[in-house]
Amino acid sequence: MNAVRQTTIGDSITLSGVGVHSGKDARLSIAPAHPDTGIVFYRSDSSQSVRACRSAVRGGDLATVLRDESGPAVSTVEHLLACFAGLGIDNAHVELDGPEVPILDGSAEGFVSAVDEVGIVETDSARRYLKVLKPVRIETATGFGELSPYDYGCRLEVEIDFDHAAIGRQRYAATLSPDVFRKELARARTFGFVSDVERLWQAGYALGASPDNTICLTEDGIVNTTGLRYADEFVRHKALDAVGDLAISGLPLMGRFRSYRGGHKLNFAVIEALLSDRSAYEIVEARLPSRRSLRDVSGAITVAVPAYAPEL
Repeated sequence: MNAVRQTTIGDSITLSGVGVHSGKDARLSIAPAHPDTGIVFYRSDSSQSVRACRSAVRGGDLATVLRDESGPAVSTVEHLLACFAGLGIDNAHVELDGPEVPILDGSAEGFVSAVDEVGIVETDSARRYLKVLKPVRIETATGFGELSPYDYGCRLEVEIDFDHAAIGRQRYAATLSPDVFRKELARARTFGFVSDVERLWQAGYALGASPDNTICLTEDGIVNTTGLRYADEFVRHKALDAVGDLAISGLPLMGRFRSYRGGHKLNFAVIEALLSDRSAYEIVEARLPSRRSLRDVSGAITVAVPAYAPEL
């Protein structure tokens, strides 16, 4: 585990770009937040907010969408949530001027770089973890997703299988940490097939997609002249998406996540299955040592505390 205290960012951040689905300019600001705030999205064009949590998910396989019962939707939050979870950021206020988080270059690298400029700040409050106690599994016609116990943090084992020469069958496995996220996942970009573009446009998606923010695949190769950032960039991006989707649980996970031919919808279904079974998880809280800096904390000792309600 990476920290025993809750964290937030050191100062405010502002980023802008295009929304990959809306095609419209998008601007967001990220500000520090108090302990136990979680990640809260605020729409400045409507003066309403929504917390990133299980009950707010309104999305399918093309993007992660958050919306409460009365407020407007906030779309394409997965890469930003992956940045927060991957770097171990527990609390932040995110203000958007419209419905969609900017896609930047299609990865989480821009968010990570912005956070690294202002730093991550430790608070005085203990971090809580969502510990998986028994396996939960969701199967589809073509794949599966599951969570099982793992006492050493969050373990990712993601496998994809595409009938395409540039992808094929790829597998990525690692125990998540800020260092692993920065080096192995943050730069992996989203990808899509040129043959699907017209259908997506008609459905109102991918209006802002381009080789600047998407790996574009033809029948026999890729359009992007810069090539791939990793030989297995496709599965690494699926793992990045999984990190963001699992963050919807509301707390850092202590468990092993496996998926085969998964996506946003399957990832959410696994979290729903876990939180719907009170015997499948518990909340553990880090025991606070004497006050130290983040880089001096080599591990965390946890003790069980009473389990929260399924809505974390």
